[in-house]
Formats: sequence, structure tokens, C-alpha cells
Amino acid sequence: MGESKAWRGVNQRKKVKKSNEQHCWWWLWTATESGKGQRRGRASWSVVCGVVLFALGLISLFTGHVASNLEWYSQKLAKHRLWYNNKVLVGGFGHGPIDIWKSQSSKFYYGCSERGPHYAPPVHESLSNGYLLIAASGGLNQQRTGITDAVVVARILNATLVVPELDHNSFWKDDSDFANIFDVDWFISFLAKDIPVVKRVPDEYMRSLEKPPYTMRVPRKSEPQYYLDEVLPTLLRRHVVQLTKFDYRLASDLNEELQRLRCRANYHAFRFTKPLQNLGHKLVMKMRNMAKRYIAVHLRFEPDFLAFYGCYYGGGEKVKHELGEIRKRWTNLPEASLDGEQRKRGKCPLTPHEPLKKLFPNFYTKEMLAGEELQPFLPFSSRLAAIDYIVCDESDVFVTNNNGNMAKILAGQRRYMGHKRTIRPNARKLSALFMQQEKMSWTTFSSKVKAAQRGFMGEPDEIQSRRADFHEYPSSCICKKPFKLSDVDNQTDSEYGRNEEDQGVNSTAQTHGIMINGVVMKDASSQEEKEDDDFLAD
Repeated sequence: MGESKAWRGVNQRKKVKKSNEQHCWWWLWTATESGKGQRRGRASWSVVCGVVLFALGLISLFTGHVASNLEWYSQKLAKHRLWYNNKVLVGGFGHGPIDIWKSQSSKFYYGCSERGPHYAPPVHESLSNGYLLIAASGGLNQQRTGITDAVVVARILNATLVVPELDHNSFWKDDSDFANIFDVDWFISFLAKDIPVVKRVPDEYMRSLEKPPYTMRVPRKSEPQYYLDEVLPTLLRRHVVQLTKFDYRLASDLNEELQRLRCRANYHAFRFTKPLQNLGHKLVMKMRNMAKRYIAVHLRFEPDFLAFYGCYYGGGEKVKHELGEIRKRWTNLPEASLDGEQRKRGKCPLTPHEPLKKLFPNFYTKEMLAGEELQPFLPFSSRLAAIDYIVCDESDVFVTNNNGNMAKILAGQRRYMGHKRTIRPNARKLSALFMQQEKMSWTTFSSKVKAAQRGFMGEPDEIQSRRADFHEYPSSCICKKPFKLSDVDNQTDSEYGRNEEDQGVNSTAQTHGIMINGVVMKDASSQEEKEDDDFLAD
């Protein structure tokens, strides 16, 4: 998933030094009120820089020339709407445009993850069924999803969770511990009403065991019943169990109480350490001092990412061989043809067609803004990832060209925290469009890009696939406010947002669609091929 990122200025024509072997790039862009900025020095060109330029170019299509004509996006398709009382359109009260900076319908929704009235209190550590240890896997955000799920698994098993071990042996070779990234005491105290959490298994308890902790690995996306049938008996017998390579080992679709526990863990229990918070917020303030609003762009265009998804962009047999060798790191992946088919299906990150640097003069990297303050963090990819997470989360607009772990978690958190504008390029349609760009005028191309992005702008009413990951679409934790014109803009949040029983969106996957507040909206996947043909033919 790649957690170390760099920010690069569009007109800052100088190379960014690579601090380690992972290079997941992302950029920040600020726009002045007039939409103009000062031009800076010349910069070198590279494939990675090109990818960023495309993403920023995509933004430029929506914003006009930097910051003009922000309100361009129109909701005309009925399948991309939610209706309130079948009369009032929640997504903006009519057919008006949506500006790129803020969702007009976000005021009608709020994050809600409070415990229900019948939620049982946790047992004391001494009365639990045993100690649960997990070994997280991957980069920082992949590990974060695993730890979130471990909290839920501990609840299912009625177990005491031991503060998780982070992965020191993955591609990024980061030896950071949980306490280097997150506030351990806060994590333990916040979850005290859900599960008991301890920093370590008591020494005297470990010495009393006849055998060392039992180690096991559960299948991916296992249902709660699997843990009760397969893990609980071992936990009761051995008292201490460690689950290895714990990433995406719990099913995405759970009951509402467990889903809300996921949200409490992911969006509230994780608090970055003071050094990371201080630097991250300092960078945010520097951006805010230069302009009132900024866009954060997260890109994932690295060899390991491309190899994992079987993405090929040219370069001949040598490049195909190198990607194939990297792909062998994952023993469970099928052999990939690397013929470009994955890109046609929209499974690969997008690349630029032409330079667009001149459109974005106010472009910065954390190296540029932090200077010497960044030095202590450079050897640790996970700590750099935490800084990136803070600045991306605080941005007015977050744009990603991929569906990796950081993109998913941030998209979910931004939905939960008020549907802050989050844009994901429609890679499937845009990839096909770029291949035909030379055959159309810029006006036509621009219009088709905007059309392709309908439903990918982070609106509350956007249709999600039945296979959507809960970390990206935390639907059980998104509630709709009762409609009152007198207090449309007044929100009083509790510890987890506002808890208004039975007012939740509580989206439920159906066989042929998604149900939100009793309205069934058809999943668009069955019409994708026909829509692609119509889209390109228009």
C-alpha cells in the first residue's frame, strides 16, 4: 500500500530526495482567491511526476483555470439522488450545480457510532476468555484496518486485546512500534467501554502457562461465526492466542453494533502521538496561511503497486519481467499477463497525457514546508505516512488516483466526519477516454471528463457497489438528520457525532440494489459496458 509520500510543487523543478524504498507520492495544491500564483523555478520530469500532473489536470478540468468557475458539476441523473419525502432533493434541493470545494448536501448527514441501548458492557480483564494478540501486516494504513478489525474480533470473542505489534518485516522495513505512531493510553481508555485492552500479557500469567501462546492465521474476510467456531475454543484452551498477518481477516458486512464499534475504533480510538500531530498541524497551518483552502492529492504509482494489480504502461519485455519478478512476492496471486487489460478495466492508476504544471503554481511538498523538522521522521515510512494522513485529512478536497488502503480509510473518515469533498477519478471510463483524446476537441474532452466523474465526487447519495469495503463506505455510521428548515445548519455533536435512534442511513445490501432510508437504488455495475459505449459515442 505504500505509506511514505512526498509533496511536490508543480513548478518546483527540483527532484525530491527519496528517503526510503517506498515511494507513494502525493501532493498539496493551494489556490489563491484570484486563482493566480507565483511561478517558481524549473523542475525535472519523471513518470511519477507525470501521474500527479494528470490528477491535477483532472482537478483543473473541474475548477476551470485554477480557481475560477468552481460550480460546474450538475446532478441530472435520477440514480445519483436521494429524495426527502419524495419531494425535496437532499443532495442540494434541486438541479443546481455542486462546487468542487464542498458538498451542499453534507449538512443533512452526520457521523453516528454511539452504542445502542442494549449494548452489553465489557467484562473485566480477569473474567475475559483470554488474551488476544495480533501481528499486523503491511504499511501503516493496512495495519490500521487490521487493528480496527482486531478490536471487533476481541469483542466477538469476549477477549482481552493486547496492544498490537506492528509489522517490522514488510516491504518498507519500518521498525516503528504502536507507541511511536499512536497514543497508547488514549487507545486503551477510549475503548474501555467496549473491550479490555492491555499493553502486554502480565508476566506472571505468561510464566504460569504450560505452553507458549498458540499461533494461528484465519482466512481473509472471515465471518464472526468462524471466530466463535474456530478461534474461541483454542482461546479457552490455551488462554493466549496470536493471530498472524492480521489484515482484512474480518468480513466487511457485520451487524450494526459491530460496525459502529469499527467506527469508534477507527475514527476515535486512534490518536497520533504528539510529535506527529504537532508537525502535521504545523504543515496544515502553513498551507492555510498561504490560502484559505487547499487540495491534497494522494497518488500510488510505484512498481510494487503496479505489479500487485498487474498494471503495465509500456517499456517492453524488460519492464514486464521486472514487474513479474516483483509480483512473485505474493505467493497467492495468479500469474498476470501484463498486457494492459487491467488498465482497460479501470484497475490501474491513471497516467497523464500532457504536462499541466503551469496550471498549478502554488504547489508544495512536506519536504519544502517542514525543512529540518522532518529529519527525525525520514527513516520511518509509517511516521511519514501519519504526517501525510493528518494533512490529507485536514484538506478541503482530497483526491486519489487509486483504491489503496490510505485512500479507502481517508475516504471513509472524511465521509464520517461530515462528507468533506473526496474525489476519486473514474478510472474505467477515463482510461478509455484518454485513449481517444486526440480524436476530439478540448471542449468535448473536458465535457466528457466531467460527465465521467458523476458519482465519483464524494456526495452522500452516491451509489456504492455491493462489494464496497466498509472502511471506505461506513454506511452504518452515517445518519441523516430529521428535516427541519429552522435548524438545517445547526448541528450539536456528541462524543461520536449525534445519536438519533432510527434516523441512521443504515444502508443494507440487497440482491439487486442498495437500500438507503427505504429507497432502493439499483447498482450500476450491470449497466457498465453499455454506459461505456454510450459515453464514448456521445
